[in-house]
Amino acid sequence: MTTGAAGTGTAGAAGVPRLSVRGLSKRYGSIQALDAVDFELRAGEVMALLGENGAGKSTLVKVLAGLVAPDAGAVAIDGRDVDLFPSARSQAAGVAVVHQEYSLVPAMSIAENLVLGQGDAPDLWLPWRLAARARRLLEAVGLAHLDPRTRVERLSVAEMQLVEIARLLGRDARILIFDEPTAALADREIERILRVIRRLADEGRGVIYVTHRLAEVFRLADRVTVFRNGRSLPALPTAELDVAGVITMMLGRELGTMFPGHGQPAGAPVLEVEALEAPGLTAPVSLQVRAGEILGLTGQLGSGAADVVRCLAGLAPPAAGRVLLARRPVRLDSRAAALAEGLAYCSADRKRDGIFFGRPIRENLTAPWIGRVARAGLIAPAAERVAATPVAARFAVDVRRLGTPVGAMSGGNQQKVAVGKWLGAAPRVMLLDEPTRGVDVGARAEIYRRLRELCDEGMAIVVASSDTAEVFGLSDTIGTFYRGRLTELRPRAGWTEDAVVREVMHEEAPA
Repeated sequence: MTTGAAGTGTAGAAGVPRLSVRGLSKRYGSIQALDAVDFELRAGEVMALLGENGAGKSTLVKVLAGLVAPDAGAVAIDGRDVDLFPSARSQAAGVAVVHQEYSLVPAMSIAENLVLGQGDAPDLWLPWRLAARARRLLEAVGLAHLDPRTRVERLSVAEMQLVEIARLLGRDARILIFDEPTAALADREIERILRVIRRLADEGRGVIYVTHRLAEVFRLADRVTVFRNGRSLPALPTAELDVAGVITMMLGRELGTMFPGHGQPAGAPVLEVEALEAPGLTAPVSLQVRAGEILGLTGQLGSGAADVVRCLAGLAPPAAGRVLLARRPVRLDSRAAALAEGLAYCSADRKRDGIFFGRPIRENLTAPWIGRVARAGLIAPAAERVAATPVAARFAVDVRRLGTPVGAMSGGNQQKVAVGKWLGAAPRVMLLDEPTRGVDVGARAEIYRRLRELCDEGMAIVVASSDTAEVFGLSDTIGTFYRGRLTELRPRAGWTEDAVVREVMHEEAPA
């Protein structure tokens, strides 16, 4: 096993790119996912790969990982043409992918996880050899303090991500592809991951970094390649770009204002929370939301913001305190009970419990209120389509594709379905946990506009998000959490974005 510069391989003649893609094309039925793509990655470089959901990024990653075979085109590594399909050939060529979803086995130790998928694993199964190998790999990603015998389930989310990276380094990878590696991380953990990725590139590896978080691009990437409609635009140095320019490249148009204007909440509170005690909270929480108001709750992952939303959704019944809806106490002992009271909830993990991945869009949109499209216990497809159409149109989902499996849609459209499906239930309060995680900037702006429209019609909305920029830009009132406590709660006019970040990080303002 090698780590550091010794594991980066030989770049060949001077000027030869680490990775070169020429005229790569891939079609799925009527969809041209990749259209004569040209792409180049240099040794020692971090290349940001950007684009809207469905632009072709994921298909390129799958081709490079050997998961799908291209219809046309060629791929070269260090100047030599290679066939990367199936995945074993990709791994042998030195390509490794760190996916957003972890592939570690929680009940196994770090050392055991680090040899999973390795061809020489049987020769390494002796405990002392496993531990020695694991220590070298953990040191390479800044985890030298961890005991290799520690079970993965005891690690933090950031540590799990770093163990994923360490496992790929054990394959002597020359090309590392990171696919949304920080989507589930808090700010401090993100910085930790970015430092490791930068160091790996500085040691001579080529790094492709796929993300929707543009701030990370400008902190980490040397160049940017934008995909649009299955085609690649010429790579540009990050130093020559700004956020507005990148967004325009991605969309093919100017985005305009990311966040809509703020409303004017009026009248009595719709939702009142009094001295709420619930799992994940270390102190009672009290707050209120008025009709037409977006309340943003933010903090690092595990800070308590998401726990409040889950409790209000009936997923974690309160241990103490009261919740009032239109001044009437309500019981929240189940998700069904919360929905019956008018509290709709959109999960942070749409693939796990936000959508039915393999079912048509129309079925997803009508699932929470299925009784309206059923006759004598049987679902009437015609009634289902009629009922789903205005909901789809309201959230900018193509009504012509209501019969398409939602899993075939882009991540942004999946999220629109996950949020929009609750409209048919006519909730009084919408509860949203990380509403734009893994969603591109265009779809984000669309979701923000739709949420503001709902507020303008009198709905109350509670958003829990670890994205402080999102909370600051979207909310009318902002509450910050730290270690299970609500630390501040005040109107947005009383905040600056820097102040929100400092409060979330629990840092003092500079003198």
